[in-house]
Formats: sequence, structure tokens, C-alpha cells
Amino acid sequence: MQPITVIKIGGGEGIDLQPICEEVAQLVRAGQRIVLVHGGSHETNTLSERLGHPPRTIVSPSGHTSRRTDRQTLDTFTMVYCGRINKRIVEDLRVHGVDAIGLSGIDGGLWTGERKKAIRAIEDGRTVLIRDDLSGKVVAVDATLLTMLLESGRTPVLTPPAVTADGVAINVDADRAAAITASKLEAETLLLLSNVPGVLADPNDPDSLIADANSAGFDTVRAAAMGRMKNKVLAAEEAIAGSVRRVVIGSANGDNAIGRALTGRGTVFAAQQIVTTTEHATARAIVEGS
Repeated sequence: MQPITVIKIGGGEGIDLQPICEEVAQLVRAGQRIVLVHGGSHETNTLSERLGHPPRTIVSPSGHTSRRTDRQTLDTFTMVYCGRINKRIVEDLRVHGVDAIGLSGIDGGLWTGERKKAIRAIEDGRTVLIRDDLSGKVVAVDATLLTMLLESGRTPVLTPPAVTADGVAINVDADRAAAITASKLEAETLLLLSNVPGVLADPNDPDSLIADANSAGFDTVRAAAMGRMKNKVLAAEEAIAGSVRRVVIGSANGDNAIGRALTGRGTVFAAQQIVTTTEHATARAIVEGS
């Protein structure tokens, strides 16, 4: 049986989903087992502005950024992620002959998450605790459901939010949700594709790509990751620690984006020599709001 590949497509501005769907369809028709995970941050921001509830950002003491998620924001988030984007991807895949099925992490309890009890954030130069945010992280995946779908010839298209054990919807990071999904499915490869070519040594220089994370050293890669890239690096490490053999952080733009990533175009993490430093453990604790 063909190994599983999990592909996460970012929701940043400028990503064209149609060629991505065409490539996924080609892989599926060739017998590949694909699980597609997607975001939707840019369209959520746009709709939030139109609805008069502009997006707000939380910045942790470590520089990590995340969406401030109150109930109205979560409703807007769900409209975009579960509605417009998810069903558009499912439609595109079906046009290309793929028996795609779109699910959020809420459906069937596919992604069970833990809500953050408190988030440390920097506001006006001081550290504050936010206790009413509807966000968290995925801690369990219904791999049985996904395996059943794959074995029946269907291609799952997954998106946040997740759901807590007591039934509350929460915003979760799609990169890390894809990582734990890949781990639980024992996927061979995880692709994290967005509107950047990978981890850059200099964020202002697109030619400064760190191509081999293992050779460069994980401390170097972590230090180079800025903004949302911090989560992608964390997701890559979590996937490798969870038995995924290879993770590629690469670009979703241009021709043959998936094919390029599968051949190693981007920042490649391999299942060897991963050392979690004390500093990284501390950064993870801050990211998770513990």
C-alpha cells in the first residue's frame, strides 16, 4: 500500500489553490494517498474587516504571533475556513476526478484539542495574561476515521477549528494540526507549503534559504524563523519526533509546487539527529501558553 503524504497549504495572501488541487489530483490518480490540510488567514482577515471586527494579534514574549480569538472572531474564522475555502478546495478536487471530502476538526471529533488556560502576551511594553481566548492545540486525532476514508478511496480535506473534550470549538494552528495528523497516520512525508520558499537565514533575502535543517543545525533554524515561521519549524520538529520520516517547508506558489517540495525544494527536516534544547522547550511552553 502506498505511504501517506500529508500536505498543508497555508492561507496567506497570493496563494493560488487551483494548481495545488490539480497537482493533488494527479498524485491521487497515480495511486498516492493524500491528506490535505489548509489554512485561511488572509481571507479571514479580509472578512473580519468587512464585518467591522478587525483582526487582532497576540505577540508572545518570544515574538510568536497568533490570532486573538474571541467568539465573534471564531465565527468569522469558521465561515472562511470550513465554508468558503474548504468547500472550494473540495469542489476543485472533484472537478479533477478526486473523491474529496471536506471536514473540520470539529466533525466527528476529528481533532480533539486543549484550550489554553492563559496566554502570555506583550501589550504596551508589558507582559499580560489573556484568559478568555478561544484557542489551543490539537492533542488527539481520529486516525481510524481518516484511515477508513483513505481506504475507501476518498481524499480528506481538513481544516481548523478543533474541538475540546467538552465540545467547545477552538482555533488551532493548522501547521501543528497537520504535524500531529501526519504523526498519528504514520505518514512518510509532511509538506508545509505557504507563500515563502522555506526558512530564510535572512528574512529579507529570498536567496538565503536554509535548505537542509539537519546540516544547518536545529538551533540555527529555530533562531532564523521569524513570525509565523516559528510555528512551521515547531510543527516540523513535532512531526519528525512523532515518526514522520521527512518534512519540507516550501513554497505553494508557481508551477509544480508540490512536486518541487517532494524533491526537496525548501527547508528539509529528516528523521535524525533532532535535539530539543532547553531554550526550545521554553519557547514551546510560551507558544502553548503554559
